[in-house]
Amino acid sequence: MHFVYALYSDHFDKIYIGYSTDLERRLLFHNQLASAGWTIKFRPWRIVYSESFDNKSIALVREKQLKSSRGREFIRKQITDFNK
Repeated sequence: MHFVYALYSDHFDKIYIGYSTDLERRLLFHNQLASAGWTIKFRPWRIVYSESFDNKSIALVREKQLKSSRGREFIRKQITDFNK
């Protein structure tokens, strides 16, 4: 299974969009295991959106869509709706 996900840092109001085959492990990596990289500066992260795909290439296309300005607007709306 291939996952596209969006993480949100409440404290810093930051969004991170990524791809993984192991969503739980990837979240653990972003929040605890990583010692370098952009996401370590904005911990803690929570998953605010995810989609699963059987096909890696389709998942990577969707990741690219979510990283666009329209995709980020969609994720922001998900966050706003969740916080209501």
